[in-house]
Amino acid sequence: MKALIKRAGNKPISDSELSKYLDETLSRFTAGKKVQKILIVPPDFTRFYSMSGKITSMLYAKLKDSCTVNILPALGTHMPMTEKELNDMFEGIPHDRFFVHDWKNDVVKIGEVPKEFVNEVSEGLVNEKMDVEVNKMFLDKTYDLIISVGQVVPHEVVGMANYTKNIVVGIGGNNMINKSHMLGAFYGMERMMGRDHSPVRKVFDYAQEKYLSSFPLFYILTVTTQNGPSADIHALYAGNGRDAFEAGVKDSLEKNFTFLDEEPEKMVVYLDEREFKTTWVGNKAIYRTRMAIAEGGELIILAPEVKRFGEDDENDRLIRKYGYIGRENILKKVDENDDLKNNLSVAAHIIHGSSDGKFNISYAVRHMTKEEIEKANFKYLDYDETVKKYDPKKLKDGFNYVNGEKIFYISNPALGLWSSRKKFEEQ
Repeated sequence: MKALIKRAGNKPISDSELSKYLDETLSRFTAGKKVQKILIVPPDFTRFYSMSGKITSMLYAKLKDSCTVNILPALGTHMPMTEKELNDMFEGIPHDRFFVHDWKNDVVKIGEVPKEFVNEVSEGLVNEKMDVEVNKMFLDKTYDLIISVGQVVPHEVVGMANYTKNIVVGIGGNNMINKSHMLGAFYGMERMMGRDHSPVRKVFDYAQEKYLSSFPLFYILTVTTQNGPSADIHALYAGNGRDAFEAGVKDSLEKNFTFLDEEPEKMVVYLDEREFKTTWVGNKAIYRTRMAIAEGGELIILAPEVKRFGEDDENDRLIRKYGYIGRENILKKVDENDDLKNNLSVAAHIIHGSSDGKFNISYAVRHMTKEEIEKANFKYLDYDETVKKYDPKKLKDGFNYVNGEKIFYISNPALGLWSSRKKFEEQ
């Protein structure tokens, strides 16, 4: 079915326009069906600015009186959402409509991506099959419709999020999560971020074509930019095929990709206290800027509510054990240590969160100690002291002068990708 696409004009898409679009989308995808039960798969709070929460709330309001609506946030390996996060992101939806995805225990294998295919798309870097696993709720045949909601935006593992990633990773299992993350890390972030047809995306496309296409699944995708405590929706895409995603990729690159003609010597990135509680999520500040910052430069991450490294207890333990030691070092550790071999997504995350000596990384925190930060291979800064100089309330996105010092400021790394033109074109 051809994608249903709506792009904003001079102003962002309004709530009334969004509501009308969702009515049209539901009409199209429920035509000729008796719909009694629906599963919605939105992202979790770490994608707050995707506006998927508002979309999910609107869908629930439109559907709740005519059918059963269950909601399964695509947690991946992230921590379950708190009651406050559910209230803030999914206004008006009772908590008993939400289910928690357990990536270790709640998944069922529905197929596999053969090692020959993985070897081909990875240019010989990886020669292992990948299991396609999904949450058991996804397989419940009493669902007449499954709606995956998410944001198209540059991404370190797959090149451009969302689409099938929301299913095979967001509500997927250990095997695909670990191996897809490592495939992306082996292939190289710089070669993938901001690009569509990456090796990881080809693996996900294989899963869609061979296994997911038989399910009553369609996608609602957004392209957004931050606007204060909320975000503006610039475009909407609904469909059950790749054309919706491809349209989103094109628009996201215009809205979410910032090319710089000058490589900043110092970048300051703020991690919203509602959205970022761990370095696992907060290290977007590193990999979304790594192609922009000057060689030998400094990245200061303002992280007022970061309290730990991993979202998962085991992942947190492994990050504390090994630290962000860079690509070559962690690949060597993978060969030598079974705990990393069995948790390749952690090894990939460590690669993503390391500068490989190209620039210095300082974490300004309130809730972690100097010892914890430095043991993880970052420089430690006291948050309250640091913001006296670099005050997020006074800085604007882009270049600023602070006491005569030229810095580049980013208020939310989750919504974009920054690169010098030279570095992007070299990849």
